[in-house]
Amino acid sequence: MHSGQIIFSQLMQRLPWRGFHTCVHRYNAHQRVRAFSCLDQFRAMAFAQLTFRDSLRDIEACLRAVPTYLYHMGFRCRTIARATLADANEKRDWRLFADFAQLLIAKARDLYADEEIGLELDNTVYALDSTTIDLCLAMFPWAKFRRHKGAIKLHTLLNLRGSIPEFVHITHGKTHDVTVLDLLVPQPGAYYVMDRGYIDFARLYVLHQSKAYFVTRALSRQQFRRRYSRPVDKTSGLRCDQTIVLTGPKSRLRYPQPLRRIRYCDADYDAPLIFLTNDFDLPAITIAQLYKARWQIELFFKWIKQHLRIKAFYGTSINAVKTQVWIAVAVYVLVAIIKKRLALDQSLYTILQILSLTLFEKRPILQVFSQHDCMTENTPYRNQLKLFDF
Repeated sequence: MHSGQIIFSQLMQRLPWRGFHTCVHRYNAHQRVRAFSCLDQFRAMAFAQLTFRDSLRDIEACLRAVPTYLYHMGFRCRTIARATLADANEKRDWRLFADFAQLLIAKARDLYADEEIGLELDNTVYALDSTTIDLCLAMFPWAKFRRHKGAIKLHTLLNLRGSIPEFVHITHGKTHDVTVLDLLVPQPGAYYVMDRGYIDFARLYVLHQSKAYFVTRALSRQQFRRRYSRPVDKTSGLRCDQTIVLTGPKSRLRYPQPLRRIRYCDADYDAPLIFLTNDFDLPAITIAQLYKARWQIELFFKWIKQHLRIKAFYGTSINAVKTQVWIAVAVYVLVAIIKKRLALDQSLYTILQILSLTLFEKRPILQVFSQHDCMTENTPYRNQLKLFDF
């Protein structure tokens, strides 16, 4: 029988704690800390994410119900009080947890570098999009969105190899999506797949000058002039593959180089899809498939909203909200790292569900995810005497 560490401790041991302490010292988050350290704060919030806790009171009640396990979980404080956790989330710099999440993202990026994305493409492919999380304006007055409604936006750059979020930016709901392009550091040779909300030809030209590629949807009334048309196989859904130049009074100045325009008819979509890209080498059907792969970021947003605690926040300040979001991202990436390192066949959803029920068990973590046939043969007991002889 395994009598070692509990599952929660085995999970925490897989985190780069030396890098965590570096982040703590970077922002002086350890100053005036008596008992409840930044490490204890992260462990408590990670426990809340893994076990789907709904509030600070919920976290406090669950951890106080297992006082003998606190030491084995890594806590150095005797009890976890919700007021102490709320104060830590409000006052300790959220950038500490953002930097720590970036360390995990770098590890996950290396692990998933060879992951297949369903396309014959060696380049890195990113999907850029945002999702809106509704908030109560009375409780979150800084989250401006509408007149009587508050919200925040999670702007995310998702690496499609493994669905790893490599960039997360949190703003209030009124921030336009296209402004996030100013914060990105373009990677030469990478593909950035975006919807029409990110069309700003001056910003797209910056991507082009950085030797990066973009794929986006064209606007319905885009002014352009065709220079050249390539033959296409219409049985694949393609309708045209053109080289164009922009002729709008502003767009032609903001993007003076030629663009590639591809028209594609999808069987599952009524209207034709028109794509714009600065890549003239890939086959036209591959460009259409690249945009279709963008759907992974929609699935990512759906997954984290359903299975991580980012819709019900434990604090109302902007620091507490960003702290919770970044720790949720760190937990998501940790689960992705464990899936890869242990070569697990289960989905991230299944792994998270199993962990939520087995955190306090003393078993090797790999054994928890191994599937054993629990059905045994119902054989009669051989020493049982017969009641009747026939």
